[in-house]
Amino acid sequence: MSLGSRAGSSVWWEAARPRTLPAAVAPVLVASALAWRDGGFQISAALICLAFSLLIQIGTNFANDYYDFVKGADTVERVGPRRAVAAGLIAPLVMRRAMIGVFVVAFLVGLALLPFGGWPLLIVGVTSIVCGVLYTGGPYPLAYHGWGDVFVFVFFGLVAVTTTYFVQCGSISEEAWVMGVGIGALATNILVVNNYRDIETDRKAGKRTLVVRWGRGFAQIQFIFAHLLTILSVVLLWQRGYLGDGGTAALSIFLLIVALFQLMKLRRSESALELIALLGSTGRHVALTAVFMAVALVWSGQVR
Repeated sequence: MSLGSRAGSSVWWEAARPRTLPAAVAPVLVASALAWRDGGFQISAALICLAFSLLIQIGTNFANDYYDFVKGADTVERVGPRRAVAAGLIAPLVMRRAMIGVFVVAFLVGLALLPFGGWPLLIVGVTSIVCGVLYTGGPYPLAYHGWGDVFVFVFFGLVAVTTTYFVQCGSISEEAWVMGVGIGALATNILVVNNYRDIETDRKAGKRTLVVRWGRGFAQIQFIFAHLLTILSVVLLWQRGYLGDGGTAALSIFLLIVALFQLMKLRRSESALELIALLGSTGRHVALTAVFMAVALVWSGQVR
C-alpha cells in the first residue's frame, strides 16, 4: 500500500488528531504572552517553539496510531474516532516512517532554538522526542502503565511553558511555573476523556491507563481537579499582579462554569459519540483558556 494511493491529505490530517493540537498551541501562546508582559517577547523564538510543539504532538499521535495497532489496542471493537493504521487507510510501515520523519523535522526545528538558550535545550528537545516515542512504544510504554497523564502534564505544561519563556527571556520566572501547572493540568483532561471512552478496549489490550486502574469515578475526580488547578493558577497569577482584577474574575467564573458543565457531560455520557463530542469541546476549552490568559496578560501589561 503506497502513501499516495491510499492516504490522502484528509487521512493524514485525521491521523494528526486535530482535537489534541490545542494542547501543543496553548503553552506556547501563554508563555509568549507572559514573556511580552515581562518585556522579553521574541517572535522568532516563539514561532520556532510553536512549530516544535506541534511537531512533537503530531509525531506522538502518529506513534500512538502505529504502536496501538501493533500492540492490539486498536481493533474492530474500538469505539472512538477511527485510527488510520487500524482502519487500513495507512500501512503500518508507512505510518512508522511518517512518525520518524516528523520527529526528525522536530529535531531540526529544535536546533534553531540553540542560539536562544544554548545546549541545555538540546537535552529538552531529545527528551521530548524520546518520550513521544515511548508514550506508546518501547519496552515500557508510558501510556500502557498509567504514565500518560504525567507525560502530558510535564511536556505540554511545565516543559512547554517554561522552555518557551526561557528562550525569550533568558530565565524561568515563578509565574512561568505557575502557568505551566495550570495549562498542563487542563491539557491532561483531553487524555482523561479519551481514556474514559476507551476503558473497555484498553482493558482488553492490557493498556493500564489511570481510568482502567481506578475506574470512571476516579477519572471524574481527576477531571474536575485539573480544572481547579487551572483556576488556582489564575488566582495565583492575579495575586502576583499579572492579571487585572476584572480579567481574573471573568476568567475564573468562565473556567468554573465550563468545568462544571464538562463534568456533567462526562458523568452523563452514555455513548462513544457523546464522549467524542466532549473530547472536541475539551480541546477547544484548552485553546480558549490560553487565549483568555494571553489577552489578560497583555492587557495587564499595558495598564500597569
